[in-house]
Amino acid sequence: MDFKALLPKVWELITFYGLKVLAAAAILVIGRWVAQLISNVIRRIIRKTELDPTVASFIGNLTYVALLVFVVLAALSQLGIQTTSFIAVLGAAGLAIGLALQGSLANFAAGFLMIIFKPFRVGDYIEGAGVGGTVEEIQIFTTTLKTPDNKTVIIPNAKLTSDNIINWTVKGIRRVDMVFGIGYKDDVDKAKKVMGQVLAQDSRILKDPPPQIALMQLGDSSVNFVVRPWVKSDDYWSVYFDTTENVKKAFDVNGINIPYPQRDVHIYQHTTAS
Repeated sequence: MDFKALLPKVWELITFYGLKVLAAAAILVIGRWVAQLISNVIRRIIRKTELDPTVASFIGNLTYVALLVFVVLAALSQLGIQTTSFIAVLGAAGLAIGLALQGSLANFAAGFLMIIFKPFRVGDYIEGAGVGGTVEEIQIFTTTLKTPDNKTVIIPNAKLTSDNIINWTVKGIRRVDMVFGIGYKDDVDKAKKVMGQVLAQDSRILKDPPPQIALMQLGDSSVNFVVRPWVKSDDYWSVYFDTTENVKKAFDVNGINIPYPQRDVHIYQHTTAS
């Protein structure tokens, strides 16, 4: 074998296909960067309109995936692979891929329905799929929540829409439900007046709808009142904690007791005849 005659041919093949590989790699790298750039531009344009931010995120992600598929096909074409036959093969395998990716397709469909019907938006505090948190992003297949203790929870869209969704933000205001107990010997009217004064002094508590203070239950050890002020959704927990503390302090100042469970124990002494 004449290696000297073979070497130029080998070098020619390496040069030819090497350039194709480099060109395909360049298409992938640059194309991915361009796809990301275009999707970001689309997000910014949509966010400047009156459309919901969730639509911007969803369309941006969808655009990125579509452009990425186009880039991959362009890279394959650069390598000399017939993309028409490649697409035909993908189409023939589409049914099998669809069956294998039923979960992903369900998540995609659920994400699309969430964008259309808008059960919640980015920034809303929701409970769904057993998790509560603030919606950070709605993507093609998943929704990202941030919990109050700063955890990031990624939920498949199909799982989120397959059960009840509680949106605590959409109405703008929330009712704070609290229960306070007083002793049976304490003055009921005085206790109601003290609790009303505590609520009236908090500017975060709404006047309309008015707060409710009502005797709810005659318990085993206490007379229990339900206290239900209305607040803006963002003020819920701060009002809940502050009101609990302020009512306790007001009861102490006014001599109203907050009882704890008590039981009367009767001891009987039996004597035996000697």
